[in-house]
Amino acid sequence: MKNDVDQFQGKVSELLIRHRSIMDSLTKFHESTARINRAIAKTVTSCGCLSVCASKQNCPPEVDLKDCQKYMDSHLQGELCEQCREAVEEELGNHLFYLAAICDLLDIELTDVFGKEFKRISTLGFFNLS
Repeated sequence: MKNDVDQFQGKVSELLIRHRSIMDSLTKFHESTARINRAIAKTVTSCGCLSVCASKQNCPPEVDLKDCQKYMDSHLQGELCEQCREAVEEELGNHLFYLAAICDLLDIELTDVFGKEFKRISTLGFFNLS
């Protein structure tokens, strides 16, 4: 039985008509990134359900790498309201659509990409600082 990611990629392949060109899918993928950024920015600038209070991250030098997360801040304050959550989720969904489209056009299984990345980050652990 196919998992959700395989089913999603199959549906994207079925629906991919206008942006069947790799160039179209690449540019739509890039555009979707900007739309995610804009949707998140609007949570701060238009709605106000989130605010950003950014400063330098400070982790005491004596702290083990595995414990540094306790000292790191997301710089976010507040919570997404329902309307903003829906907008951000929609843009993330569009992004996933074009990611799946690119995978399909290149004959790459998105499930395999997830699996390989999971294995890589699990193996590297904290040395996978990205």
